[in-house]
Amino acid sequence: MRQLGASAPPVEAPLILSSRIGSRRVVFAANTAAQAAGLRVGMAVTKAQALVNGLVIRDAEPAADAEGLEKLALWALQRYSPMVAADLPDGLVIDATGATHLHGGEAAMLTDMVARLASAGVTARAAMADSFGAAHAVARYMTRPAVVVPEGKSAEAMLRFPIGALRLPADMVAQLQRLGFARVNDLADKPRAPLALRFGPELHRRLDQAMGRLREPIEPVRPLELLEVRRLFAEPIGAPETLARYTEKLVVSLCEVLEAKGLGARRLDLLFHRVDSQMQAIRVGTATPVRNVKRLTRLLCDKIETIDPGFGVEIMSLCAALAEPFETRQVKTSLLSDDMETDISGLIDILTNRVGEAQLYRFAPVASDVPERSVCRVAPAAPHTGQDWPEQWPRPSRLLPTPEQIETVALLPDHPPVSFSWRGIRRRVKRADGPERVFGEWWKRDAELATVRDYFRVEDEAGERFWIYRAGDGEDAATGSHRWFLHGIFG
Repeated sequence: MRQLGASAPPVEAPLILSSRIGSRRVVFAANTAAQAAGLRVGMAVTKAQALVNGLVIRDAEPAADAEGLEKLALWALQRYSPMVAADLPDGLVIDATGATHLHGGEAAMLTDMVARLASAGVTARAAMADSFGAAHAVARYMTRPAVVVPEGKSAEAMLRFPIGALRLPADMVAQLQRLGFARVNDLADKPRAPLALRFGPELHRRLDQAMGRLREPIEPVRPLELLEVRRLFAEPIGAPETLARYTEKLVVSLCEVLEAKGLGARRLDLLFHRVDSQMQAIRVGTATPVRNVKRLTRLLCDKIETIDPGFGVEIMSLCAALAEPFETRQVKTSLLSDDMETDISGLIDILTNRVGEAQLYRFAPVASDVPERSVCRVAPAAPHTGQDWPEQWPRPSRLLPTPEQIETVALLPDHPPVSFSWRGIRRRVKRADGPERVFGEWWKRDAELATVRDYFRVEDEAGERFWIYRAGDGEDAATGSHRWFLHGIFG
């Protein structure tokens, strides 16, 4: 539809893509309207035309589909994991080992992936499991958009899926169904010899891959312009100190390449090619473009212990999955003044790679008078937003996620309460300052046309200070409920 542009049919029009299987034209893909009309993939085009009037038919372009899938794989490579490959005709396979913590965990990573694809107009389902075969099946046979199969439960999850979930040829699936094999569970405990004699080794190879008994290596996609350095070893290596030593040598070589191109690394992938054809990977990121050898080496070597070299590593490769122009910074240092500029980007990088990008942030002001809307989370090294914190009224160091209702004793509408109860503890107010009146943002919601809040800073007899407010002006019921809430705590 995007390719046709202005000449594209309306969204509600049934549209199919057709392809040839021998001399037959069949439905290769169908949009939502066509599926609602009863059309299915694999149906003869002549039958589809007879069932639906005004059916729009376009030729499928498998080569263009493969090219688009390759672009999606490169996008996932830069954002999610160092090991991504296209899974034709309609999927991506991602080895996320060691990369999920950078995105807030497995579930958060899948949810973010599906949401980002949806924002680009791509409907997707994502699954994470112990094996490629199990993840492939769960993503296609579960209805939820993002599913994480608990560790060690992939084989159990596979048993309830249809035979087609094993990625077998269509004619083999049809033959198995004729023999009474409807689900993977029907096949898992049957003697292997008779089935292998009839169907060959492919049947049980796919079964073992899905159950996690047989590893299935993937060949990660690599863009042509990727900045990469490699080291081949005459004899496999495996000791952590040896891996760390050659990691530093690779970093030196990559930094030379980055310097020649005027770039700095934002994301590094260190891949270990084992002698058993398996791959292990380390991914680290930086807050700003970096090409400091010592700093990058430390980030990578901090994760060497997560690598299982198996029977040995025969190739190590280091690439800058994401590189940006490198700007030389001048740091001001004075021996006579305390006004010094401190670069904490190194500390940010260490913490980010240990706890994940989602767990590390700073607060930035937003142009809003409503307190809970006046702050947002940004990356630790994000540039200044251009907004400043309000100066006329101080704000608490801790703002509660949701204001909590309190019981108060107040004398007059414009006066602060004499005492209040919060979380079962009664506190007598010793000092108070206010009110600071905050109006609702009427341009966002009609419900805020008349609402106001009166905020007070209060201090109890123990010296603890709180930020409380009354919902409403104390007189007109249209301005709020006139109940009191605690919204923040001063340090």
